[in-house]
Amino acid sequence: MRHNAAAMPLHTRILIGLALGALFGAFAHEIRVLQAPASWFALQFAAPVGQLFLNLLLMLVVPLVFASLVVGVAGIGDLRRLGRVGAKSFVFSIVMSAISVVIGIALANGIAPGHRLDADVAAALREVHGAAAATQVASAAPPAAVAPLAQIVDALIPKNPIASLATPNPNMLHLMAFALAIGLGAALVPRARSASFIAALEGLSEIVARLIELVMKLAPLAVFCLVFNNVQMFGVGLLVSLGWFVGTVLLGLGLHLFGVYSAIVWWFARITPLAFFRAIRTAMLTAFSTSSSSATLPTSLRIGEEALGIPREINTFVLTVGATANQNGTALYEGITVLFLAQLAGIELTLAQQLMVVYLAILGGIGTAGVPAGSIPFVIAILASVGIDPALIAVVLGVDRILDMCRTTLNVSGDLAAAAYVARSEGYAIGMPRPAPVPE
Repeated sequence: MRHNAAAMPLHTRILIGLALGALFGAFAHEIRVLQAPASWFALQFAAPVGQLFLNLLLMLVVPLVFASLVVGVAGIGDLRRLGRVGAKSFVFSIVMSAISVVIGIALANGIAPGHRLDADVAAALREVHGAAAATQVASAAPPAAVAPLAQIVDALIPKNPIASLATPNPNMLHLMAFALAIGLGAALVPRARSASFIAALEGLSEIVARLIELVMKLAPLAVFCLVFNNVQMFGVGLLVSLGWFVGTVLLGLGLHLFGVYSAIVWWFARITPLAFFRAIRTAMLTAFSTSSSSATLPTSLRIGEEALGIPREINTFVLTVGATANQNGTALYEGITVLFLAQLAGIELTLAQQLMVVYLAILGGIGTAGVPAGSIPFVIAILASVGIDPALIAVVLGVDRILDMCRTTLNVSGDLAAAAYVARSEGYAIGMPRPAPVPE
């Protein structure tokens, strides 16, 4: 029995933890006598264990991204090839984000979820989550009156990369820009000069990878705790109350994940969709449970190389950039949410305003931090830009975490699809798994 438990695949154990967390959380929320002990358990055990898992992964992300990206860029070597890989990754992200937002806008207009929500339910939700909404609105910085090009430069290039990382939520775009610059410099100097530096970073990458393997042993328990904590707090009743909104978002995410990305991996990466989703299921489950592209990045890097056979230099480059820049699920969610709240407020957005939402949602998908609830500030900014009261964000805050789990799953799957596409376009045979390194 012990041998069978040890041999059970990680994704199966994570799925079991997820199902048990949802089941026990739903019981705890619905059965009155269990609510007090469940709240105590969530506060004293489930929340700390879930946060421990997230913190451990996020702690390792910064050294992993820096070391992997520098080594990957230096490994590509040929600057023309590096430019091709970067251009393909950027174009892929923009095109996929645009498709996802158009899907979201079309569904929001066709289904009109904001016209189907009961006014009394909307008022109750605003009352319950009003304080949280006020905090979110207050913390969302207003758009600065700066030229667009200056905003892009400031968002991408750090003045001080150390200062950009010395915050509770490190700026991953700044980290990646700095790592790309160092990797580019390492590729330009003679190999004999950079060899010891590259070897040290390769060692750091291997050390972090081993630590991540240890952390992932905690994943099934952590997933149980994270899901239990969310479900026992909000229950399934809120999902029913916002059923049309939730259903619209899930339909859009499903169409993009199983429609658009299935076509991408079939036509461009030449992998059957079934084989692709089977290969990345552990990354999808990790993304769903953590609601964080950054926290899932270590798992994605391992899956891309070992399960999909993507060369390390392309795998690390595309996935580390994609964890921040290729967030199609976030872009889709932002587009649907803005139109849903506009409909709820009785505001009919013109075609020009909806095109503005598309544009802002694409930018939001690129610039959103890969952490839980990272898209909320962008939604608030978009609401303000089209003349909708940002306080209406209170209506969706209760279900945001559940939908965040779903859209992060799409984001991570999209990153892996992008890496497979880029690798195939560079002439590599994708879909041929590479053996995992044998521990010494």
